[in-house]
Amino acid sequence: MAYTVFQGLHRVLSGSAAELADYLKNRPQDGILVFDDATGTQIDLADVGGKPKQLVERQGVETRGRGRPRLGVVAREVTLLPRHWDWLNLQPGGASVALRKLVDEARRTSGDRDRVRAAQEAAYRFMSAVATNLPGFEAAAQALFAYDRRRFTQMIAIWPNDVRDYAVRLAFADQA
Repeated sequence: MAYTVFQGLHRVLSGSAAELADYLKNRPQDGILVFDDATGTQIDLADVGGKPKQLVERQGVETRGRGRPRLGVVAREVTLLPRHWDWLNLQPGGASVALRKLVDEARRTSGDRDRVRAAQEAAYRFMSAVATNLPGFEAAAQALFAYDRRRFTQMIAIWPNDVRDYAVRLAFADQA
């Protein structure tokens, strides 16, 4: 996992959890915001006890439950109506096989759309945390969700370089 650290409107570090922990270990954490580069989610250092070392340790935690762990199978609960269970149980291989096939098909047919939506949401999460008071925020958000890269970049052109560049990176990662 990769993270980006901002202090105010300036990017001070991009790197792994270990690099983040090393950077933060002897610094005051006031005014520092940490973002997950994959999701744009702000990482709350209080969630890890305010100790960057715990962030690194948390990255290696693997939970094991029922299923086939070597294959990456994780048991979770799915709530369906009785008619859905009836249909699933009639499918070759049973409910689990049928659900996996349905999910794989949905991923194939909507993968690009899902990636675009995830990138838009990541950029918006970051922008909401850092840029809400910057000029053109609302228009930039509208352009982002309209997938209008030209207008989006125009609206954020006057933003501080680090904020602008990171927002573009999150919003259009697969086009960079």
